[in-house]
Amino acid sequence: MPSSDFLFIHPLLGADDAWSGFSVEFAPGKTSPDPLRRLKDADKLDEFDHRLPWLIPAIPEASAKSRLDERTVVIFPARPAATDAETLQLFETSLRQANRKIGLSAAPDCKLPATGTWDYLLLSASHARCLPPFALLGLCSRTILVATDIHSHADRQWLLDNACTLATGEFLLSRRAPSTKADTTRIKLLELLALIAEDADTGSLEAIFRQEPKLSYSLLRLVNSAAIAPRTPITSFSQAINLLGRRQLQRWLQLLVYADPNNGNQPNPLLQKAAARGHLLELLAPQLKPQPQVENLADAAFMIGAFSLLNVLLNMSMTEILQQLPLSDLVRSALADHGGVLGRLLLAIEAAEGRDLGNAAQRLCELEVLSSDHLDAQLEAFSWAAKIRPNA
Repeated sequence: MPSSDFLFIHPLLGADDAWSGFSVEFAPGKTSPDPLRRLKDADKLDEFDHRLPWLIPAIPEASAKSRLDERTVVIFPARPAATDAETLQLFETSLRQANRKIGLSAAPDCKLPATGTWDYLLLSASHARCLPPFALLGLCSRTILVATDIHSHADRQWLLDNACTLATGEFLLSRRAPSTKADTTRIKLLELLALIAEDADTGSLEAIFRQEPKLSYSLLRLVNSAAIAPRTPITSFSQAINLLGRRQLQRWLQLLVYADPNNGNQPNPLLQKAAARGHLLELLAPQLKPQPQVENLADAAFMIGAFSLLNVLLNMSMTEILQQLPLSDLVRSALADHGGVLGRLLLAIEAAEGRDLGNAAQRLCELEVLSSDHLDAQLEAFSWAAKIRPNA
């Protein structure tokens, strides 16, 4: 199985930090149309918001009519390979004649197109920063600007101020300056996570919520989100346990740390990122070779994914966080130094999120994860995480 068969999906953030589209990329190498065809025909696409665009690479062989067509933006490279240039030019012409949405992935050494020439324009943060003043503001009147490779919150803010309405999320992994004021809610939450890791009884868990009302409020917003959509609203911790069961409630408690503690007024994209990571690890874990020797593999894999962003959220080192949580050796090793097969899977997912796609694909191949299974798992994980809207 060539590593270039892997297709990677990246949620795109809007100005409000909500998921506002998806970008699709191949790992480097000679690409096959088959993975893109598989994506465009996937039943799981029906569960995504149909208003959101999907930015997919221009591959003429995968252009047959599909369920994704109305949401598709076909992205062309600024500098195609000489062997592909004529084919891509003909493909672009056919899409323009059919009034299909098309975009260009800009290159720093190429002149920017005139506004309105393309429906979407992708450009890296470093490229955008080098442009003349007001260049992006001039383009945005008839072209949607998509920023990529954003590695700091400062760059993200600059791009927003300069008309880039969609963005990839690499900057989410950069830690902000530490706050001078301790967040008592998250201190309590670390206590709660420790209890969860020890499989504490319901009474011990309820005691934490009685001490910190904001946690209870955030939990109820989370479990009533669209990802669960209970028939009747869940209004108390005890009701949440009765309706969800301890295993499912434990998942939501692991994600609770990422919910906004200030009454849900500020969305936190780390919540959906942690949810997607956790579910993706959970779905891929059964396919790993060698199989991890752990009693509850799915639960351990989800916990690793969900907890893997705690260092970013809490502005603490992972070592410091792990000292406060009584985790199993398998989970601890995966989080501390990417040890074990689950740690290696986490490393592959982190590489993909950082757009180091060749590295990510190679690591998935080494773990004997099939590209088709990886694509299906991504669709399942992102579909589920996209429905978590505690701030709605």
